[in-house]
Amino acid sequence: MTCLDSFKPEFIDTPDGARLRTAVWDASSSAPSRGLCILLNGQTEFIEKYCEVIDELRGRGFAVATFDWRGQGGSSRALADPLTCHIEDFKQYDTDLATFMEKIVKPLSPKPPLALAHSMGANILLRALHANSAMCSGAVMTAPMLGISTRGQPAWLVSAITTLFNALGKSQGYVFGMSKRDALNVTFDQNLVSQDRLRWERAKNLLRQNPKLRVNGPTWGWLKAAYGTMREVNAPGYAQAITTPALIFGAQDDRIVQTSAVFDFARHMPNATYIEIPGAEHEILMDRDGVRERFWKAFDAFVEKLG
Repeated sequence: MTCLDSFKPEFIDTPDGARLRTAVWDASSSAPSRGLCILLNGQTEFIEKYCEVIDELRGRGFAVATFDWRGQGGSSRALADPLTCHIEDFKQYDTDLATFMEKIVKPLSPKPPLALAHSMGANILLRALHANSAMCSGAVMTAPMLGISTRGQPAWLVSAITTLFNALGKSQGYVFGMSKRDALNVTFDQNLVSQDRLRWERAKNLLRQNPKLRVNGPTWGWLKAAYGTMREVNAPGYAQAITTPALIFGAQDDRIVQTSAVFDFARHMPNATYIEIPGAEHEILMDRDGVRERFWKAFDAFVEKLG
């Protein structure tokens, strides 16, 4: 059965009261077992969006465990408006990951899992690996959130406005333009993350079928927290302290995160390999077949080397 056909969510509670939607799949019975892979999605994303990827991992012999971060997907929301993506501090996401590891991952396997993480999920994974590099046997990351694109606006101005709005008590308000950006109304031509119409429409259809999974976008509080975590992980010596074997992908045409920041971070990690995919948009795993083929070829070689 495919990922969607066998999707059975399980809910877990964090120590600070968030409710997380999780899911687990066994590896394909036709593939030699490779252990467990944890899949950590990006901001505004949700489990079902990754079903193609999950089935590809299962076909490679991996059992897969994943979840929705607090504030998105099928997990609990922080504010009365469920379409806001809000957080006060990325330490709350750290709690999500720690709870998932303790309650879901640990009972599944005594061995450290492989991790596959995208964008915001990769930022949070790096935080966890900095605290414990042995948490995972290896880490594969696509377009990790290490610097964000301000899309033509001066970076200092965006940072200053973020600080101002939080100081004025508007941390729970949408970042400019997000209140009217309903995911159900965004067209393919307006999207900034993928060049593959079929995959993009498939994800949108999942939201049409279950509109409660969607969020419009971040609040000023989330953006302040994002700037905070990026300052933290980009501090001198931070990347050098993460010794986990890692494969890090940058997207050449990324319009969400700064690919230059991804490259710079990866080159300071002692056991990391960096690959930049020409012509790729932010969501490498949701992009055109040619982009994805380059990803999977490198992924397979990395996994083989891990043993």
